[in-house]
Order: sequence, then C-alpha cells, then structure tokens
Amino acid sequence: MQLTLINFFKKTVPGHIFRGKRRLVKPVSKQAMDTLTREYERQEHIMFLLRHPYLTLEQSSGHAKELQKRDKLVAKWTDEQTMRKMKPHVTIEERLSHLKVKETWD
Repeated sequence: MQLTLINFFKKTVPGHIFRGKRRLVKPVSKQAMDTLTREYERQEHIMFLLRHPYLTLEQSSGHAKELQKRDKLVAKWTDEQTMRKMKPHVTIEERLSHLKVKETWD
C-alpha cells in the first residue's frame, strides 16, 4: 500500500523519458566528459593517419601487381567447377516448347 502511494504521487515525465518537450535531461558528469574527450582524441588520431598515409603514391601505385589479385579473381569465376554450379541459359522457345504439340494449322 505504501509503495503504491509513493508511485502514485511520484512526479515523472509524460511519454518517453529522454525525448520531447518535457524530457529528463541528464546532468553532465566528469566521466561523460572524459569519455567524450577520449573519443575526440581517437577520431583526431584516425584523421591524422588518414592525412599522412604509410606509403607514398609511388610506392602504392603497383603494390597489387605482384599479388596478382585480379588474375586470381578472374580465375575463380571462370573456374569449371563454378560454371557447373550455375544454371544453364534458357530461351523462350525452350520454355514454351510444351505448347508446340502439333502444327497442323500452318
């Protein structure tokens, strides 16, 4: 009974707690500020690494030629085993061949 009375007279926010005109605004804590600062520092470090790449343009221009990635990819798709997995091509004549029983009207 006493818990019901406490909950009945408790002032709360109507609707969703953290959205809308009468929302509940969380107070800013030191932990939240530290987390946000660390996140900004991490993003700044990532942007620094993106601005200054590890390889120069001359070094990165032909680095994939020795790996022959493109040739391996083409060989993978033209492989005989892969072609067997695919369904054969079907034309409209083959689809409608069951309608061609007799052609006496020609």
